[in-house]
Amino acid sequence: MKSATFSATRVLAACAALMAVATFGLAQQDPYKTQQPAQPQQKAAQVPEGERKAVEKIQTAPDIPTKMKAAGEFIKKFPKSTLRAEVVGHLGNQATKIQDQTQQIAQLESLATMFDQPSESQVIYPALIEAYIKAQRVDDSFTAATRLLEKNPNDVSTLLRMAILGTEQIKVRNLKYVQTCQQYAAKAVGLIEDDKKPDTLNAEQWGEYKTRWLPHLYYLLGFMSYFSDNKPGAVEHLEKAVALKSDDPMTYVLLGTIINDEYETLAKKFQSLSGGPLKEETLKQAQAKMDQVIDQFAHAVALAEGQEQYKQLHDQILPSLENYYKYRHNNSTTGLRELIDKHKKQ
Repeated sequence: MKSATFSATRVLAACAALMAVATFGLAQQDPYKTQQPAQPQQKAAQVPEGERKAVEKIQTAPDIPTKMKAAGEFIKKFPKSTLRAEVVGHLGNQATKIQDQTQQIAQLESLATMFDQPSESQVIYPALIEAYIKAQRVDDSFTAATRLLEKNPNDVSTLLRMAILGTEQIKVRNLKYVQTCQQYAAKAVGLIEDDKKPDTLNAEQWGEYKTRWLPHLYYLLGFMSYFSDNKPGAVEHLEKAVALKSDDPMTYVLLGTIINDEYETLAKKFQSLSGGPLKEETLKQAQAKMDQVIDQFAHAVALAEGQEQYKQLHDQILPSLENYYKYRHNNSTTGLRELIDKHKKQ
């Protein structure tokens, strides 16, 4: 049991290091990209000529400041215009093209103040949140998300994006928003499971939320629970991610790490016992936990193989997996390849 305990310690250390720097495959993707921009509800021919000309003045203005000035005049003169969405879409698109981060944020903030209807906020605030994140203004990104969610409480894309940001902040030891992000992730899960599709997503995009983002949300909840020292909660969420066939290997690494903690406890208990039925039973329990760790890590390796973003994970987990497997199979890796390949087919 001594050699197994030493191996377990190395596995745990490797996993802790990986989770501190891990790049999540799904987290690299922006859930906002699946949203559809707001569209004007009225045909151009039905719009009064004065409104149309005011919009054309905005669109043909030579630079952003001139466009914003024209937009201010438009809003003042036509506050209930059906072309507001068209204007917001145009100005938002122009603002995101500004290369200077400070200027881009300033323009988006001005735009958010000028156009404050819920549907307009769903166009402006996602871009503003991303701009804040790129500028490493984390507090401002959460403030913007709060304002957006006050107007659009069921904005599942924003709930998901902020949950992802919360896990990224955990990795740099910023735990300020863990509880908030847990609430965001839990709400996003509820919206998806209750099939409350937002208008900003079409049926195909919503299907991706159900099949791809839902298990990732459960992983995020598991991750946050783990670092909140709530291991039972972490296991519950991670097992749900597994049941939904999560394709993120970190799901299985984290679940395996938690089981590994349980193995460590049993291994220490085993070593403290002098003999008898209790020691034998403890040994069986410890071996069963080790077998579970092997299975979880084999699943992680299977999903990581051939994935460039998970190469570091694969290369660090595989040796530890081999050591565990050899300990349980007479110092042989015979059958390990088959176990990994089995998980590839699931």
